[in-house]
This record gives sequence, structure tokens and C-alpha cells, in this order.
Amino acid sequence: MKPLESNDTTQESSTRAWVDLALAAALDKKALAPAMLDLRSQSSYTDYILLLSGRSDRHVQAVTDAVLEALGHEQQRPIGVEGQQQGHWTLIDYGDFVVHVFYHPMREFYDLEGLWCDAQRVELEIPPESQVEPLF
Repeated sequence: MKPLESNDTTQESSTRAWVDLALAAALDKKALAPAMLDLRSQSSYTDYILLLSGRSDRHVQAVTDAVLEALGHEQQRPIGVEGQQQGHWTLIDYGDFVVHVFYHPMREFYDLEGLWCDAQRVELEIPPESQVEPLF
């Protein structure tokens, strides 16, 4: 994937469309607590981070598989996938965006939202069944 140029709105909207497709696929599998961070003004390695949670290791794997399948149908292949076998935290790197799928207690422990607290959060419509109360 090519780097985003400041006036390249086509690439920007295309990237956002892929992130939205990943989000829709994850929500179809009942992913929990989706959050999208816009890092375009803060990071040189990616534009967006999509954070998702699952209720168990199997749920994390199902959400991961759904994202990979949905984007694969559109010929979008990840640069890399890490942690898929363990089921506690899967990272899917598409270059212009990164998807993290966590077992929810692991997500709260590592707190990537806190790490990127200065990043702009993208407003998402979260279905009631995907909302969770903080564990801590």
C-alpha cells in the first residue's frame, strides 16, 4: 500500500471503507467494545487502529476469521497476522490500518486506548449487545 499523501482523499476514503468493512464483519460475529482510532496526524506507520474484543479465545478467533474473510473476498490481504493461534490477542496488519482483536480482559490490561490517548477517536454506532462495562 502506498503512503497517504495530504491531498489524496481517494486513498483516505478507500482506507476508511476497508476499516468499516472490517468493523462490520467483526460486529456480525458479535465483537465487543469496538473502538477506532484515527492516527493519520500522529503516526507514520498506519492511519487507523481498529480495536475489538471477544468473550473467549474462540470468540477472538471467530472475529479474527470474519475480518480476514470479509477483506479477503475484496482481495485485501494482510501484510501480517500475529497471535492468531493463541486466541488472546490477534494483530492483523493491513498497512494503512491495523486491527487488534483481544480477549477482553487482555485488552483492558494492555490498554492500547490509553497508549494512544491523544489519538482522535472515530465516532461509531455500537449495537447494545457489543457494549461492555469496564472490568476494573
